[in-house]
Amino acid sequence: MDAGAVTEALISITAPRSRCVPANRALVMVAVLAAMFMVSIETTIVATAVPQIVADLGGLHLYSWIFVSFLLTQTSATVVFGKLADVYGRKPVMLAGIGIFLVGSILCGFAWSMTAMIAFRLIQGIGAGAVQPIALTIVGDLFPGRERGRVQGYLASVWAISAVSGPIIGALIVRETSWAWIFWINVPLGLASALGFVLFLKGSTEVRSKPIDVIGAMLFTMVTATLMVGLTALSMPQATPLLIIGTVLAVGVILFIRQERRALDPVLSFQLWSSRAIATTNGVAVLGSMALMGITSFLPIYIQGVLRRTPVEAGLALTMTMVGWPLGATIAARSFPRFGLRQVLTLGASFVPVGAGIFVLLSPSSSPIVAGAGSFVMGIGMGLISVSSLVLVQEVAEGNERGSATASVMFSRNLGSALGAASLGTVLNYNLRSYGDRSIRFGELETAFGGVGSHVLDPRLSEALQYALHATFLAVFIISVAIVLLALLVPDVAMRSKPSPAA
Repeated sequence: MDAGAVTEALISITAPRSRCVPANRALVMVAVLAAMFMVSIETTIVATAVPQIVADLGGLHLYSWIFVSFLLTQTSATVVFGKLADVYGRKPVMLAGIGIFLVGSILCGFAWSMTAMIAFRLIQGIGAGAVQPIALTIVGDLFPGRERGRVQGYLASVWAISAVSGPIIGALIVRETSWAWIFWINVPLGLASALGFVLFLKGSTEVRSKPIDVIGAMLFTMVTATLMVGLTALSMPQATPLLIIGTVLAVGVILFIRQERRALDPVLSFQLWSSRAIATTNGVAVLGSMALMGITSFLPIYIQGVLRRTPVEAGLALTMTMVGWPLGATIAARSFPRFGLRQVLTLGASFVPVGAGIFVLLSPSSSPIVAGAGSFVMGIGMGLISVSSLVLVQEVAEGNERGSATASVMFSRNLGSALGAASLGTVLNYNLRSYGDRSIRFGELETAFGGVGSHVLDPRLSEALQYALHATFLAVFIISVAIVLLALLVPDVAMRSKPSPAA
């Protein structure tokens, strides 16, 4: 008996699943917004406290894994929980996700070492991988396409608010109390959100007779985790670790494809992803996140190291992305009922290379205001893309696949962020090493920034940064042009006038 048959024999189960109905929509939306805010603010609020965490726990060499571990499991879990929401229903899986996230948050506050912190951040990421796609799926269940854009605009505003308020809240917490409270603050917010779903998200039950593809879920998690680790390790000079990771990844992909072709109800539907609308839209999401990651990761370094401005000025220039994002989302919500989803998506894609082009034109004599303008334009484009792409895939998918379709967008965005961080970081490091008569390594810059401040950075290091970051921004521009070309391949999609049946 093969693995697929064994799986079907051992784990064939039936379970009730909820069907979201329009009752209490406003109260359900409050719970959705609270859950989304809880997850979205976690990244920015943690970033503020990392120096204090490292000072208390040690393990400076594991610094980046505080973020990578969260992103790793979040990306892996997104598609799996999206599928589970289609099988068991939105409410139970959402409550499970909130519970996992809160457990991880509580444990992070009690972490006694950097290794323990990373392990507990993995748990947090699993919960986030459930909360984000299912929250967006619930919105898709409760609102027809013509109303959904307006609601997605509210959700985009949550991300903007968290991006601006997270560092401020984190700084206040670290100053007034222990860094542990940046994690424990999630508990009341998560409990309030869970209570809202319990009380107001109504549903009917329907029997599900197909088995859960447990083996497929495990293989998908392994493949995604290996890919994320591989992307993180791209900048390592040693070839052996990359060879091992590549081999494990190749074997995992082969086993996963074989399992999914045999499973009665695969965790990753090849039929869903073979849809031209979903495949091209998710491709736009991947490239868009890559371009955005390039700006958020390297623009502050450029402003401080090349323009020789303060961290506050760098932060303000980057914050303009979060100003443009909700504006673009609002424009999208008002526009696509009239002009169509594809047209709005293409318009958003066209803004991204305009913003990226501004960064290519930056020079040591440029003003941070110019950089802020580029961030603002790119933010508008990403706001248009984020709302229109999400609504588009939800309109293409049937109600019993909407969770998986929504999760595919979230997975694509997370994958794009990882690809962008790895590939553009490689571009930066390569150009630093090839600059002038001797290589300049990123570690030199870290030492210089940490020791003397950007305003007195060694002129040669500043010149090297200009050279390397110009090449990095040029790579972002090339990616941005590819976004436009791919957006032109997205087909027209008609919007439903009423919510379609949910899983």
